[in-house]
Amino acid sequence: MGEEVEEVAYRGVWVVAEAEGGSLSPTTLEVMGKGRELADRLGAYLEAVLMGDGVGNLAQELIRYGADTVYLADDPRLAEYHVETYTKVLADLAEEKRPEILLMAATDLGRDLAPRLAQRLGTGLVTNCVEVDLDEAERLLLATHGLYGDEYFHTLVCPQARPQMATLRPGYFRPPYPDEYRTGEVETVSVKLEGVEPRVRVLRKLPAEARREVPLTKARIVVSGGRGMGDEEGFALLEKLAQALGGVVAGSRGAVDEGWIGQERQVGMGGAIVRPDLYIACGISGAIQHYIGMQEAKCVVAINKDPNAPIFQVADIGVVGDAREVIPALIEALGKRG
Repeated sequence: MGEEVEEVAYRGVWVVAEAEGGSLSPTTLEVMGKGRELADRLGAYLEAVLMGDGVGNLAQELIRYGADTVYLADDPRLAEYHVETYTKVLADLAEEKRPEILLMAATDLGRDLAPRLAQRLGTGLVTNCVEVDLDEAERLLLATHGLYGDEYFHTLVCPQARPQMATLRPGYFRPPYPDEYRTGEVETVSVKLEGVEPRVRVLRKLPAEARREVPLTKARIVVSGGRGMGDEEGFALLEKLAQALGGVVAGSRGAVDEGWIGQERQVGMGGAIVRPDLYIACGISGAIQHYIGMQEAKCVVAINKDPNAPIFQVADIGVVGDAREVIPALIEALGKRG
């Protein structure tokens, strides 16, 4: 692969699936949603590749989430992820089936696997995409990713080689609804790993610490702060409010830059897209980069001392005031309600 393209020779949109603890990862479902959209627009099949040991039961789940075909590589040698073995299986399959587009999530696995696979296939790769679109006339994948902390965005194409590859940033794409009546095919893949030796060996596994907090993208209530919170003490107030409401704390790009909250809790461009039932924006002006990350919240409450802050234009409820004064009063009121 990687030779100059004759489009007729390549067909199908592929998604490389990931499994976690016996279930499909949420990021895989996000990529499935976008893959289904692209396949429909191209008049092509959506085909998922599922690798692992004892993962055959997940093939039908991929079909329910939109796959027309699932290529199942179920083998004890694939129980642990090793870039050498996974690259070999994927490259062999891609060279045989010749997909037009290949997508995977920009997870730890995807960031490790995708570049190796692209190099093996002699094709291009756009990583950590926040959007993917199509030039349908030319059958080109238009892959958009951010530069310099998402200050700029570039859309790239790979016109001369196939498959066109991209990794999709987690949290930026909506997973599809499962269709319990959907049917598809499961094709067993012959795993050939002769001469392939992983460079690392798993000696033992340690149980991960139990999560005390709901993941940001799954939270029903998000309490988010910006530079208007002033400092780390201001963010401590947000923690108390989130605890009182049973929610999680997030922040704007400005708050992350100030070091008041980690980047993994950033909402908006460069961070996560959230869809909570309630989003409380405290001391956040409401720049478009932040709005993109919370625009699908069912209810937005804004607290800001600037009555002209853009956040009020998208808020369902607005409170003009210093968030550091409003929040303690709100916590007290919640306490009285029991």
